[in-house]
Amino acid sequence: MFARIKKALLPAAVIMGGVGIFVVLQATKPVPESKIEPPRPTSVHAEAAVRSTTQLTVQTFGEVRPTVATEIVAQVGGRIVEVSPEFVEGGRFAANEPILMIEDTDYASAVQEAEARVASAQVDLEQALADADVARKQLAGVKNPSPLALRKPQVARARAALKAAETNLALAQTNLGRTRIALPFSGRITETTVDLGQYVTPAKVVGRAFASDRVEVRLPLNDSQLAALGVPIGYSAPKNGGLPVDFSAVVAGQRYVWRGTVTRLDASVDPTTRTVYATAEVQNPYDVDFSRGEMPLAVGLFVDASISGRVIQDVVQIPADGLRAGDRVFIVDDEGLLDIRDADVIHRSPTTAVIAKGVEAGERVIVSAIRNPIPGMRLKVIGEEVIEPVAEASIAQN
Repeated sequence: MFARIKKALLPAAVIMGGVGIFVVLQATKPVPESKIEPPRPTSVHAEAAVRSTTQLTVQTFGEVRPTVATEIVAQVGGRIVEVSPEFVEGGRFAANEPILMIEDTDYASAVQEAEARVASAQVDLEQALADADVARKQLAGVKNPSPLALRKPQVARARAALKAAETNLALAQTNLGRTRIALPFSGRITETTVDLGQYVTPAKVVGRAFASDRVEVRLPLNDSQLAALGVPIGYSAPKNGGLPVDFSAVVAGQRYVWRGTVTRLDASVDPTTRTVYATAEVQNPYDVDFSRGEMPLAVGLFVDASISGRVIQDVVQIPADGLRAGDRVFIVDDEGLLDIRDADVIHRSPTTAVIAKGVEAGERVIVSAIRNPIPGMRLKVIGEEVIEPVAEASIAQN
């Protein structure tokens, strides 16, 4: 009986002993020294704001189009007997240079007939004047002779006949000149619809062409861009003046630049887009030196435009990355703490932002991202630069 009780109590004694040992160890273990570290400052990159004078530059875009584009129309009928080698798509022609010739035999004959009528009418007029002179002498002593007796109506009829004959001669000469089809400007051919030997009728469209002495580009401007230019709606540039504009485009894998001038702004706002269109012109866009790798500003080309606007003085520039949502700016103060400010932004560009109020020159603007920014949080600047003043600040078309 005693052996059974001893056997039953032995495991319980072992467990109780283990618990006792654990309690003793826990009570006698050394207590670690308590140490609370302050929060680490957030690492940021910053750039110093600068004060400068800058010229605003508007960034927009447009399509090159000719200032003059026309249909070439035959004014007289006939068979085409001569075609200029330049009467092809892309061909060039000079002002008043014949590009098509219509057979002129009938029109030359009409001129000769009209010249004969003029000569005959001149003789008739001379005869009528001579008869009137004789009648005047014969009736010198007659009181109140009639105009008919003085042959005045006959002279008037002869004069009218001569004038009609001269008019017919002028028309015949005009029609003869119209057999020589030319345009009053230098340009390029864009389309041809007739060829050698083909018969054309009056008012027949024989081709299309445009003037190449200058081209224009229509440029959309929003309200902030219009303010940057500093000119009113309906602006018209003075003679040999206007706002400078640089056009650029990638052609054949290479970027080219052309210089032009904004000559006018529309006098109305587009009701659909709420924009105002400016018109810029480029003179002699096809007069380029191909040996120097130059490229013409071709009609139909889509180009980017950079317009030089007004100059603003005594403003602060900061990096574009320093301008946050809602026009806020994060500043690192002299104690290394975060200061969040609202900025009065004049304009912004992909590289810089121009600030009127809210940031002073020399203050450190944070340009890196900050998670959960809180005013007064401690910062550590690990990269700091001073930006160079940008002489031209761009305003892009949105």
